[in-house]
Amino acid sequence: MSQQVSLPAQVDVLIIGAGAAGLMCAITAGQRGRQVLVLDHANKVGKKILMSGGGRCNFTNIYSEPENFLSANPHFCKSALSRYTPWDFIALVEKHGIPYHEKKLGQLFCDRSSKDIVGLLLSECRAAGVEVRTHTPVEIEQLGPPHLLRAGEQPIRCESLVIATGGYSIPRMGATGFGFDFARSLGMKVQPTCAALVPFVLEGRKLKQIEGLAGVAVDTVSQSDGPAFRENILFTHRGLSGPAMLQVSSYWQPGQSVRVDLLPELDLAEHLRMLRQQRPRTQLRTALAELLPKSLVQRWCELWLEDRVLAELSDQAIASCVQLLKQWQVWPADTEGYRTAEVTLGGVDASALSSRTMEARAHAGVYFIGEVVDVTGHLGGHNFQWAWASGHAAGRAV
Repeated sequence: MSQQVSLPAQVDVLIIGAGAAGLMCAITAGQRGRQVLVLDHANKVGKKILMSGGGRCNFTNIYSEPENFLSANPHFCKSALSRYTPWDFIALVEKHGIPYHEKKLGQLFCDRSSKDIVGLLLSECRAAGVEVRTHTPVEIEQLGPPHLLRAGEQPIRCESLVIATGGYSIPRMGATGFGFDFARSLGMKVQPTCAALVPFVLEGRKLKQIEGLAGVAVDTVSQSDGPAFRENILFTHRGLSGPAMLQVSSYWQPGQSVRVDLLPELDLAEHLRMLRQQRPRTQLRTALAELLPKSLVQRWCELWLEDRVLAELSDQAIASCVQLLKQWQVWPADTEGYRTAEVTLGGVDASALSSRTMEARAHAGVYFIGEVVDVTGHLGGHNFQWAWASGHAAGRAV
């Protein structure tokens, strides 16, 4: 994928961005006999694919549905997702003999490495006659069609131009706002963007309260201004992470709290009243340590809970305990931002695009796909499924 001396002067389809969406679009268009060129300014293709899922790529989710996505236009994603399903991508994975497994909640991961998914995509590109170049920044000089672009000193014309440049998340991998800036230059609306699927940062007294708990994970039901998520949280040196917090971050707004049930599915009040009868001489700390990590219980007792024997625990004290453990309220100072965010929330307004083809309504032959569009999935393979589905939709049209 290294830089070649020359590029074709004219192609049918030029795709900017060699990530999941861009490569899927290229494969689909190439299989239709279109001459396709994919250009990326980065030094390798599929960087986000390679780092995803701890290096094993959570490449889709078998339960991926429109309800797993956020957008100012929640119906927009339905068309593409219905025409390229998780099972379509699973069939491609199986065609290439890539071993995979379901981790939980429908999340599918490679058994070996995320390199298998990049290898699959590049193999399909070669088979479809797609040319992929890295180290190749592009400038868009004039829209047509044909559209005129410039890579270095070389002009390139194309009938269809596809923007698959992703969002701001993880700038160390080369992420930029190229697609958002281009859309704005065309007068297209871009929904406000922010970091999503990202850990929370606590500050001052609130951070001091969880000092010493870094590395402790707890099964929870967590929620902010959106749906509740039954997932683990992870205490960190900076605040709170783990799947539940990443999910909640997509709905959280600065100044809002996050509500955490540290003992989901347990009627804690009833449990403590029962223990008060059966084991009256047991310390509260001991009883709670049977349910939660000992270090967390110790910290809660130091901060908020009066550690006494259960026989001395009033109903009011039990109610207070329930509130602190099943309705724990956290006030994040911020998120860790794009530096560690898995995706960018917001993007090119879906109302400016065709839901069937991903083409800009006001600009013939210009398409936006993947993360650059205002469609953001939940954690667990949904964002890859959007990349495959939106790339496939555009690939059928370009």
